[in-house]
Amino acid sequence: MKKTRVNALRPAAVTALAAAVLTACGGGSGDGGAPLNIKPSYLGTVSQQTYDGSSDDLLTAGLGKTGLAAAAPPAYADPLKPTAAELRRSAIHTNYRAMLDMTAAGGYGTLYGPNVDAQGNVTASEGKVPGTEYLTFSDDGTGRKNVTLMVQVPASFDPKKACIITATASGSRGVYGGISTGEWGLKRGCAVAYSDKGTGAAPHDLQNDTVPLIDGTRTTAAAAGAKAAFNAGLSASELAAFNTATPNRFAFKHAHSGQNSEKDWGRTTLQAVEFAYYVLNERYGDKNSAGERLQTLKPGNTIVIASSISNGGGAAIAAAEMDTQGLISGVAVSEPAVELPANPGVTVRRGNLQMPVIGKTLVDFTTYANLFQPCASLAASVSGSPYAAAFAAGFASAALPIAPNRCAALKNAGLLSSSTTAAQAEEALLKLRNYGWEPESNDLHASLAAFEVAPAVSVTFANGLSRASVKDHLCGYSYAAITATGAVGTLAPAALAGMFATGNGVPPSSGVQLINNNGKLGAARDFLSVSPDSGVADWNTPGALCLRNLVTGSDAAARKLQAGVDETRRSGNLRGKPAIIVHGRADALLPVSHTSRPYTALNKKVEGTASKLSYVEVTNAQHFDSFIGLPAVLPGYDTRYIPLHVYLNRALDAMYDNLANGKALPASQVVRTVPRGGTAGSAPAITAANVPALAATPATGNAITVTAGAITIPD
Repeated sequence: MKKTRVNALRPAAVTALAAAVLTACGGGSGDGGAPLNIKPSYLGTVSQQTYDGSSDDLLTAGLGKTGLAAAAPPAYADPLKPTAAELRRSAIHTNYRAMLDMTAAGGYGTLYGPNVDAQGNVTASEGKVPGTEYLTFSDDGTGRKNVTLMVQVPASFDPKKACIITATASGSRGVYGGISTGEWGLKRGCAVAYSDKGTGAAPHDLQNDTVPLIDGTRTTAAAAGAKAAFNAGLSASELAAFNTATPNRFAFKHAHSGQNSEKDWGRTTLQAVEFAYYVLNERYGDKNSAGERLQTLKPGNTIVIASSISNGGGAAIAAAEMDTQGLISGVAVSEPAVELPANPGVTVRRGNLQMPVIGKTLVDFTTYANLFQPCASLAASVSGSPYAAAFAAGFASAALPIAPNRCAALKNAGLLSSSTTAAQAEEALLKLRNYGWEPESNDLHASLAAFEVAPAVSVTFANGLSRASVKDHLCGYSYAAITATGAVGTLAPAALAGMFATGNGVPPSSGVQLINNNGKLGAARDFLSVSPDSGVADWNTPGALCLRNLVTGSDAAARKLQAGVDETRRSGNLRGKPAIIVHGRADALLPVSHTSRPYTALNKKVEGTASKLSYVEVTNAQHFDSFIGLPAVLPGYDTRYIPLHVYLNRALDAMYDNLANGKALPASQVVRTVPRGGTAGSAPAITAANVPALAATPATGNAITVTAGAITIPD
């Protein structure tokens, strides 16, 4: 039977039919036995755009190194109707800057940045990368998942030295959320495979029933249909009732998709790799006698490194564990969010101290931080830490004593025993330390509490893991804009129009705040709301206790969340793949004793002598490099912390050298960096001496010991 040519980038339904016909007719292979390059059935319509590397490009959206360093991207021609190209440019600008310290003194332009080439040389180039970008949804046919996948193929890609890296979005961001990781691959001439992993920055505006499309532009839910990047899935009657009861609210994909997207982070990262292979073979694959493209580029001749940071790094690890096809060659990640088994059977020791609490899940330790961090931030022992004075002035003043009120509420709930605010704050700080935070994390609690990091993450993950609908108002929380008094208000239309680019997917973000629906005086911004039981503003202690009960309780709501958590736990089996994890010791968002340390021990326990995982713990490094670049807002980050991004790039270099040239990976080690010091807010410029290289064989005092089920970190 004659084969029928299946058009490049063809719809999934046609692809599935073509695959079935070809298989039935014995035509699933090319003339030389290589399979035809068939589009994966879960992919929707693929769009593509080629960028010249001058007016626009893959890495900087035409802004170059200088434009990325600017405080804001070029303005939209019409702020109420930004174009897809304008939104893309703004999204790249926002997401790149959200991950990195963008100050020259902090390393931008010298240690990293578009102008720093693949060999680490500082050039005069703006670092623009010409090439082609491909965009599509991964879906199950319902239009409810619609995970955004993207592949960037630089013009420098050489099929004879084929390489792919993954850059799954960090946090709850959209598909450009991994662009700072993708930079490494684009400079190397590698294709970069991105996934938003089922999260995203742009919400469903429930009051006006508008939704985002894949390119960030907005339309009505009715017009978008199954092409919406996210729709909260309410019926017309449910939506009407919701808006009557709780007007002007927003639904976000990570929290309200009902999918528990975290369980699929590994799968969608693998799908991004498969999408990359499909795109590359459509471009570079050999042709058979009928002119059909074959699967010429494949795991046997292509280097694939699973990478990214934070939640994206956790997705890369999950993908490697799930990779039964051998699609991934190696793993190089930074500060990964990785969920351990309920009873991993491992120990973590730092120096002579065995850590008493380890391997808790993200929703566990984050809901714990959500309870105690506001009170702990008042401790006199950390009064000199970044933002501590501003925190006390803003959240413990006579006019707004919400942090002391939280301390008192914790005492009333039996969670603290001390009688004075000062003693309660020190007790709360000790509780965090005893629950797995490092002493080096103490200086970070005040700034993270002020930025509402723990409540934002707690609410998002509790909803996501519980598969909650927006109409459930889990623990009384919702998302809305506010008025000057903190009451629910309406969002500026321009803010919503551009939120695909500026949002982080986990409010507070871009004018949308975390709302306590159950405030005594009515729905209001979470930390300003008055609790019904205490009659004071205590940072919504009832809501925080409710979130914590979902983790520790046994009622139906708790069991639902706990079942979702169990779907996200990782096995520790990287299938013998070489891997490097780098993590900052001071990380207060994803503490090392709950994440990278016990995962390394678990991997050794599971894989034994087949384990090829190296763990690099970096002193004077924490989770948010971008905070270092805010010296006017967060003075003291610049004097204390170095950019962890430097070590992700070095880990990627080491992994590539291992896979391409057989060079051994650096052994597990502590890297002892040197803080910049100086005056808070005006630290001296960073130099290479501040960020020493990875050691091929670390000195005795820096070597991390990993045995089956145990890890020991030098103090």
